Amino acid sequence: MLIPKRVKFIAYGEYGLVAEECGWIKSNQIEAARIAMTRFIKRGGQVWIDIFPHKPITRHPAEARMGSGKGSVEYWVATVKPGRVMFEMAGVTEDVAREAMRLASHKLPVKCKFIKKEVVEGGEANEG
Repeated sequence: MLIPKRVKFIAYGEYGLVAEECGWIKSNQIEAARIAMTRFIKRGGQVWIDIFPHKPITRHPAEARMGSGKGSVEYWVATVKPGRVMFEMAGVTEDVAREAMRLASHKLPVKCKFIKKEVVEGGEANEG
């Protein structure tokens, strides 16, 4: 069976925040994590958001009777699975990036881990 050697790819930055479990991340949680990161790095580096809330979550009002169609959109979520790179960062030192990603991970409802891109001989990048 053919399988890829690496499935976690940092596309833009040097450091990344990877989900370790499945879950839904609301749009306001993504924004809170972004604000936490950018405030800590004091607008020194660059931040990329690799997830987008595409899925609408609907809900009927409280004490509404059954039937009468689908409820209105309550909020939007991004679905994440283990190994998904959610945020990337570049232009800062590793210590600053690690602390900024730690602050951002506290705003998210899934377990996360910090990864960095390492260049190995031969010119190709390896995450780990």
